[in-house]
Amino acid sequence: MSEKGTTDTHAPSPFIEIDRDAWAALAPHAGPQLSETELHRLRGLGEPLDAREVAEVYLPLSRLLSLYAVGARSLRERTTAFLGERAGATPFIIGVAGSVAVGKSTVARLLRELLAHWPDTPRVELVPTDGFLLPNSELERRGILERKGFPESYDRRALLRFVTAVKSGAAEVRAPFYSHDSYDIVAGAEIVVRRPDVLIVEGLNVLQPPVGAGLAVSDLFDFSVYVDARTADIADWYVERFRRLQTAAFANPGSYFHRYAALAEPEARATAAGIWAAINEPNLRQNILPTRSRATLVLRKSADHGVRSVLLRKI
Repeated sequence: MSEKGTTDTHAPSPFIEIDRDAWAALAPHAGPQLSETELHRLRGLGEPLDAREVAEVYLPLSRLLSLYAVGARSLRERTTAFLGERAGATPFIIGVAGSVAVGKSTVARLLRELLAHWPDTPRVELVPTDGFLLPNSELERRGILERKGFPESYDRRALLRFVTAVKSGAAEVRAPFYSHDSYDIVAGAEIVVRRPDVLIVEGLNVLQPPVGAGLAVSDLFDFSVYVDARTADIADWYVERFRRLQTAAFANPGSYFHRYAALAEPEARATAAGIWAAINEPNLRQNILPTRSRATLVLRKSADHGVRSVLLRKI
């Protein structure tokens, strides 16, 4: 141990690892407090998010992100002054990445809520990259509907244009809207972003490196979070989430996955495990997991979904 709560394996690393207790000790004495009603609204299916987890893990993280945002603003102002230019407001952009079922959407929603309570970052917007998936008709035309969620299933140019416009300080930028019920882009529906202090971009592949000599959306992030866990644990969470969805979203006759609603438990578990093995695990191993080292911060979860340690990139 190089210092209290910090792991030192003697191997060179760009990260410092902080265990849960040491990270929790960094929590501000005063900070945003979320009610049980708010936590219920923010948590995902099967995720045991409670007030203690928020206080010990996400409150310190939100404060760190707020400090980074203030620091970036100060650096921008000093740089423009040095160049003899007038400083313009540009959002601090955070990427949140991780596997299907690992809880990254809940992390993104929670950070949006907490960051908005800090005085330096009152206006926070969240945009999932699901809206930049190609429509099902286009995926079918290309023969890659079964690879939905893989990098090639996204309109990466449109996503890059969107984040670039927000980063440039455009007054209003629009993103497509994706419905998990219909499993497709909703025609005419949009998410409108209007000069936030912070923009959170959440998705499976947001930390992908650039293709060739081009620019990647991750190049525009000021900070990035990767939500990590053992692959076997994520597989279990995926199956359990599938079971819960049977009586939730799948029960809606209009749901794309309504055909799974009436499956008996053994068949449902086998179906979910088959989908995981055929689609989600290969995507995790081939495309998502290799981007973990590109993150600014990694949240490492235990089998109970609780964060056990934090890896923070050294400055």
